[in-house]
Amino acid sequence: MRYQSQRIAYLYFLAAMALFAIQVSVGLLMGWIYVNPNFLSELLPFNIVRMLHTNSLVVWLLLGFFGATYYILPEEAEREIHSPLLAYIQLAILVLGTLGAVVTYVFDLFHGHWLLGKNGREFIEQPTWVKIGIAVAAVIFMYNVSMTALRGRRTAVTNVLIMGLWGLVVLWLFAFYNPSNLVLDKQYWWWVIHLWVEGVWELIMAAILAFLMLKLTGVDREVVEKWLYVIVATALFSGILGTGHHYYWIGLPAYWQWIGSIFSSFEIVPFFAMMSFAFVMVWKGRRDHPNKAALVWSLGCTVLAFFGAGVWGFLHTLHGVNYYTHGTQITAAHGHLAFYGAYVCLVLALVTYCMPIMKNRDPYNQVLNMASFWLMSSGMVFMTVTLTFAGTVQTHLQRVNGEFYMDVQDGLALFYWMRFGSGVAVVLGALLFIYAVLFPRREVVIAGPVQKHKDGHLEAAE
Repeated sequence: MRYQSQRIAYLYFLAAMALFAIQVSVGLLMGWIYVNPNFLSELLPFNIVRMLHTNSLVVWLLLGFFGATYYILPEEAEREIHSPLLAYIQLAILVLGTLGAVVTYVFDLFHGHWLLGKNGREFIEQPTWVKIGIAVAAVIFMYNVSMTALRGRRTAVTNVLIMGLWGLVVLWLFAFYNPSNLVLDKQYWWWVIHLWVEGVWELIMAAILAFLMLKLTGVDREVVEKWLYVIVATALFSGILGTGHHYYWIGLPAYWQWIGSIFSSFEIVPFFAMMSFAFVMVWKGRRDHPNKAALVWSLGCTVLAFFGAGVWGFLHTLHGVNYYTHGTQITAAHGHLAFYGAYVCLVLALVTYCMPIMKNRDPYNQVLNMASFWLMSSGMVFMTVTLTFAGTVQTHLQRVNGEFYMDVQDGLALFYWMRFGSGVAVVLGALLFIYAVLFPRREVVIAGPVQKHKDGHLEAAE
């Protein structure tokens, strides 16, 4: 590791992995509630469990992005982070806010209070004081990384990463704007939800992926940067106006049906470009990097993002189809694979790459790490296919035949059991990954009459 301040990323990754474990465990609990609806219904209602699942997902991915930035930026800018102290203060604020939100959700503290109680807007239910804390942490973060970038070397990776992060911070401010008009409320709510995950997060994804390709393949920077700018251009072009596919049924003018259908159809392009980019870089690569697990996660990220965010998103993005499928299990199928492929795999790829370096070791536990990739990914793909079939049946019975919602849900029980089984695989894969990256085994090399450990100790051979 060339720069001491890169160690800041270690604590961010630890916090992210802790929330990752919580997120998938709570997701498994949700899967069980689908097959046993009265489970914990009074102690921990489903709406609270869902808030914990989605909020912990978003927060641990953000912690992963922040940690990634603190690791990548010193190498790209060729200088230390401007203020490590500010980075640790930022992390403390985020952890405190996360704990405060969880306690507020679970115990329903300060119900209805404008500052201390939870809000009612999906995905941004955090109490106002937590939102303020997130905003303060975001400002600290952007000051810190911007000062670092401005005083160091400028690269395409740095430029795209900083642009995506500034967009993330600015769009978060719309979480505070909650107009009384429900149509306007939903319009600006999508500015946070959609323009994060299908706009600026894609820029962050592209920058991190480009950094990984530079390190893992050894392809010339000029080649990587050309691909990066093409991906960014297509992501911004399709992502911003593609927001219109969320405007179909919330009371906005009818022209959004055409704008949303046309431009959101192009959202598959940047994901196809990212997949092509990764495989071409590996094909052109001149370096046989020892960290094969990081390469597997990187390639898996692009493939699963293409299918989850691209193909499955396209399946029901046209307004004529979305009229029937909106809010069914098809939406859940798309959301699960899209988030997992585009962002979960990306952060796990970077953690896999960075952890051995920060621990000053060769890549370790790679077989376990790659096993976790196949276990988690297989579980997520099976879950996506299961939910797709469930959503197709639900759409026909409920939206076409007009059967009652609960009657249709009873008919989907088999699919929900299969979804729960796939969730078990995902959780086991996640726990295996966390073990693989956090707890390196002592690897042994046989050398003559002694066994030489990679940590430098020598022991007599048996």
